[in-house]
Amino acid sequence: MFRRAARAVKGRSFLHVIKLVSPFVTVVLLQATIAGFSLEVMSSVRAYVAGEAMWSRSQKNAVYFLNRYLHSGESSQFAQYQMSLAVPIGDEFARWALERDPVDVEAARIGFLQGGNHPDDVPGLIWLFRYFSRVSFLQEAIREWAATDPMLLELSVFGEVIRSELQKGPVQDRDRLQFLSSRLSELNAQFTVHAKRFSTVLGEGSRAIKVTLTCINIVTAATLILLLIWHTRRLVLQRQAFEDALHAEKERLAWQASHDWLTGLSNRRAFEARLQRELDDVAAGPLGLILLDLDQFKNVNDTCGHLAGDRLLCQVSRLLQQDRRPHDLVARLGGDEFGLILPQCPPSKAVDIAERLRRSLELFRFAWDERCFTVTASIGVTCIADRDTTLEDAMRRADAACYRAKEKGRNRVQADGVRPDVVVVPARPREAVAAHG
Repeated sequence: MFRRAARAVKGRSFLHVIKLVSPFVTVVLLQATIAGFSLEVMSSVRAYVAGEAMWSRSQKNAVYFLNRYLHSGESSQFAQYQMSLAVPIGDEFARWALERDPVDVEAARIGFLQGGNHPDDVPGLIWLFRYFSRVSFLQEAIREWAATDPMLLELSVFGEVIRSELQKGPVQDRDRLQFLSSRLSELNAQFTVHAKRFSTVLGEGSRAIKVTLTCINIVTAATLILLLIWHTRRLVLQRQAFEDALHAEKERLAWQASHDWLTGLSNRRAFEARLQRELDDVAAGPLGLILLDLDQFKNVNDTCGHLAGDRLLCQVSRLLQQDRRPHDLVARLGGDEFGLILPQCPPSKAVDIAERLRRSLELFRFAWDERCFTVTASIGVTCIADRDTTLEDAMRRADAACYRAKEKGRNRVQADGVRPDVVVVPARPREAVAAHG
């Protein structure tokens, strides 16, 4: 009897909890869905705006280089014309693929990539076209886009005609030359009209979407606030009992969310958040950024197993933290890749720190089961002093420098610079290292 009573009480408590939290869960899920949808739509519209800028610039370049080819006859100008024309043609092929029945997603992806769109933006471009192409503003923008198809065809044919004529020698007829130049100018003006309309329509549409989605988000947020106020009186007496435990759990989860479980270093998420803050405050002084990739990690993993690989990563992590300033940040970005953020660090000092790290790793020996491994690293260094540098640009520059260090033989420091072939610090010969050991 007591067991049945206990089960009944537990059942009622569970139903009470469900009844208590279900309104919150419903509104939060709705809010998250709307927010995610809003971000996806705005991101996709932004991608189309960026794509239009690339399309317009490439089209103008195509007309410019073709006109120069007409007057100079240089084959390099014609090659530049072809490269520029390939961008709007790629976008055109992508649109055709999306207008087919059934839709050819792969062909559309290839076309958008040829059109110079960022690979991460391509899925959003395809998604927005497939499911929202009948929305008024997007339908009008696509109509303006499609109106340039005959012009692209004419420009393409025009280029072949000019090349055919120039293969016979320079155009001597001034009237003919003037006619061809004038027609190119007319084509450019026609392209510009449609491109401006496309951009204007997208801008108006994105602003309308922003207002609509903002209103929806405000309504759902207001609903959530009202629910919170309604439930506050019922929850206030229970809050104190759970406050300490909740605080401790928050700290634990926050630490787990920002740190690598194996090494205890900051993880990629915390690294990128800190890097963004430093980029926002780069006016305080130059920011050094180091990306480090172990060269022999796979060899240790394959030879001795993942447990040995984990031990090696922990030892390398401790080595990287030695002699760091309090405001420096060392992070494990994933696998055998590490990153260092060095605030207020001039380029020469950043390179010097990277070289000391390389030397420390070169002299380090990892022992496991009576076996000894030499560990080296390929290190990329970049120094940011421009406040307009984005997180993606900074990471790409450091990653490219690290990649070049690997390409040039590994175990070296490569600084990002104007010339990609500049190696700042070469590795010491292996014989010298062995002798030192």
